[in-house]
Amino acid sequence: MTNAELTTAPTLRIPGPATPYQGDIARYWDGEARPVNLRLGDVDGLYHHHYGIGEVDTASLGNPEDSESEKKLITELHRLESAQADFLLGHLGDIGRDDTLVDAGCGRGGSMVMAHQRFGCSVEGVTLSAKQADFANGRAAELGIGDHVRARVCNMLSTPFATGSAAASWNNESSMYVDLDDLFAEHSRVLKVGGRYVTITGCWNPRYGQPSKWVSQINAHFECNIHSRREYLRAMADNRLVPQAVIDLTPDTLPYWELRATSSLVTGIEDAFINSYRDGSFQYLLIAADRV
Repeated sequence: MTNAELTTAPTLRIPGPATPYQGDIARYWDGEARPVNLRLGDVDGLYHHHYGIGEVDTASLGNPEDSESEKKLITELHRLESAQADFLLGHLGDIGRDDTLVDAGCGRGGSMVMAHQRFGCSVEGVTLSAKQADFANGRAAELGIGDHVRARVCNMLSTPFATGSAAASWNNESSMYVDLDDLFAEHSRVLKVGGRYVTITGCWNPRYGQPSKWVSQINAHFECNIHSRREYLRAMADNRLVPQAVIDLTPDTLPYWELRATSSLVTGIEDAFINSYRDGSFQYLLIAADRV
């Protein structure tokens, strides 16, 4: 499937938000300029909007008294977040150069660039933020891959892509901004039969009973609505997405948060993530599902 077959129009027209909440989210991300996102991306030009996984390479951090200590810490945080994106991409299945992928909630486009570099295919991203889309498209142009990697201002619940035209699609820490039934209905429509959907997301643990105070703090901080693990699996089943892998990444993401809490890039939400992961009320999951 070629890029031309998937897309239907240039990204010049910016649609208005379908709901007041979507307008709030667009304004939130248009105004977002956290150093934790920008300074990490400055390490190698891959700008992410998600967190990291993996063990911290303590040797790379050097001596805390070293004048380069903070720079080394930021480089290590960025390595961990790129490792997270690489882990997600590794679950997309067999992707060919003629395929097209969809990144729902693409942010500033780091994962799209990585996907094109890995598979050689076309990648279409959607975001409610015109600022993010402009940034992602600018980076793609700078890298000379603008013909293959594109972000557009679009509601991920109603995309312009043809039915059955995507080989794979994903949400990377963006599904907490939408209703899951609506989201998975749209992914199911866009994916070809046998296509792969992957999400990495934080979700509250039904075994805890209800969302904890830490989860409520995270919701308030990011103006989102975190779903439960059970809601993800139920909504997938209702929309012809059959899970092939459910991987608990909670132990793998804790080192990222514990390291970030020691950096100059703290935002005040670090303790909520650390405490909720430790007490079991919050989980960090990868779910990979096939369209049937």
